Amino acid sequence: MKKVFVIILLAVFGFFMTKTFMDIPFGDNRIGEVASNETVAGYYLNNTPVKTKVSNVVTAIVVNYRGLDTLGEVTVLFLASTGLASILYRRKREEEDAERLSLPSSRIMRTGARVLFPVIVLLGIYVFIHGHLTPGGGFQGGTIVATGFLLMLISYKGFNTDHNRMVWIESLAGLSFVGIGIWGLLSGNTFLENIPEVGVLNTLISGGLIPIIYIVVGFKVAVELTGILDILLKIKPNK
Repeated sequence: MKKVFVIILLAVFGFFMTKTFMDIPFGDNRIGEVASNETVAGYYLNNTPVKTKVSNVVTAIVVNYRGLDTLGEVTVLFLASTGLASILYRRKREEEDAERLSLPSSRIMRTGARVLFPVIVLLGIYVFIHGHLTPGGGFQGGTIVATGFLLMLISYKGFNTDHNRMVWIESLAGLSFVGIGIWGLLSGNTFLENIPEVGVLNTLISGGLIPIIYIVVGFKVAVELTGILDILLKIKPNK
């Protein structure tokens, strides 16, 4: 009886899921007509490419229209990583004796990591540099870069990251984000105002400050996540 109930429940759930997807007008040209400026979504869809010269509307909303909220998200990520690093802190002499919590990897794993590492990092950089043109951005690209470092950390016990350099990069990225916002205020505009020329739509040099902010976010996210992963992999187990 229980199996019959589960099958019926899954069938009902699958029916409504299928019906929902079938009702979505993928590729329908009428979407632009329905989304008029009378709605919030319609305003963004119709005006973002014209005003910001950014193809990825989501990027323009995240970095430009609600840029202050994004700055808050980056701040939360920074505070979370700092708090985690503080909780997992070990004294200098203990840290020197700490070993990475991973089994010795095979030669195939190490060779594959060396080949894939630059490719993964390059992909992450590409994602956050082209965040205003294609799906992606600073958070996604930074996560991809951190994944490349994670691959090296679990493949090579002798692979270490320079935390001092990472702190500098993280600090400069955060200050750059805030500095760009203050630039708008000093120019007599609003915080994070898109001041420079926005360029030509669908070109790499376009969107004004939007791609610059996403590049800054990409570096900041990559450094913070890499630092967290390195700390987690070097914690000494309690004896």
